[in-house]
Amino acid sequence: MARAPGSAGTGARVRSRSRRMPGSDLPPVLLLDLDDTILRFDAGQPNFWQLAVRSHLPGHTDHAALLAAIEAEARAFWAPPERAFWGRQNMQAARRLIAVEALVGAGVDLDVCHRIADQMTEQKEAEVRPFDGALETLERLRERGHRLALLTNGSVLFQRRKLARFGLEPCFERVLIEGELGYGKPDRRVFETALEALGVAPEEAWMIGDNLEADIGGAQAVGITGVWIDAHGSGLPATPPALPQRRILRLSDLLEL
Repeated sequence: MARAPGSAGTGARVRSRSRRMPGSDLPPVLLLDLDDTILRFDAGQPNFWQLAVRSHLPGHTDHAALLAAIEAEARAFWAPPERAFWGRQNMQAARRLIAVEALVGAGVDLDVCHRIADQMTEQKEAEVRPFDGALETLERLRERGHRLALLTNGSVLFQRRKLARFGLEPCFERVLIEGELGYGKPDRRVFETALEALGVAPEEAWMIGDNLEADIGGAQAVGITGVWIDAHGSGLPATPPALPQRRILRLSDLLEL
């Protein structure tokens, strides 16, 4: 996919000597998302709601209907941005609310709803893993002289736990977490904070992430090139919220650019 021209600089920021690294089409600074970019979070994972429903309601005759109710309730729950922000900071409580709203009407006890939601959360977090080659890619990029920053939505507890678990924090000059900032992607302040912290202009950075709205659209709004990781390999939706300048399938594809 062709690259769009870089946007105008910000003037006050310290600029790197070059907008591209020698021998590479990559810029000096790479801003990276965490979940489904570096760590496998949804892509390639089982349906943890399904596993929890089957575990706690083994005798129920229509698991498909229960799962459909959960999926519909989850879409409705996460749609309003303010509620989505609250939910990302209170993930266990959010999933309990989704389970209760979806399942109580089908005759599932409140306590069972909570246990289903809690199992879903515990199993999902336990199964998080780096994508093949992702950690090696971060190291290679640093060896080549790229400056890396992490921009991730989510709660401090969950995201810091994952960073510690996989030893990721030393890979980045800056780690910006929604729960610590008080706002998250696609809010332009996230990207402006990253640029300011690293002392670079928008055209000297790329944002790499899997979420077209939060990662790509948010970055492009401040003039940063958006590189979309199509973690599911499904291609752009019919009406994408943003059009990335580049599409890759995995983080390691950056090394070939």
